[in-house]
Amino acid sequence: MDEDIESFSREQLVAEVKRLRAGIRSHRDATGHELCWHHPDLWALLPEQASPALLVPEWPQFMRGCIRYRQSLEEQAPDAPRTTQEFSANSND
Repeated sequence: MDEDIESFSREQLVAEVKRLRAGIRSHRDATGHELCWHHPDLWALLPEQASPALLVPEWPQFMRGCIRYRQSLEEQAPDAPRTTQEFSANSND
């Protein structure tokens, strides 16, 4: 899957690392409805160990955001496979 980076020059590898770190930081620093999931394991991949200041929506606003997000998936990916599996905060479930 990562064979493409085998041919990267040092400069290309540095640019790719910077691009990936910028993406992780952007996600880490998101808040409110911009932050869909809390991923401290992803953020821990960065060299700096910053703790993001989370702004958590209240339940009614959160649920409305979830519904709008799911509706947008219906429009953007109408043919994507569906699942009835319940969400579990424990990744071992």
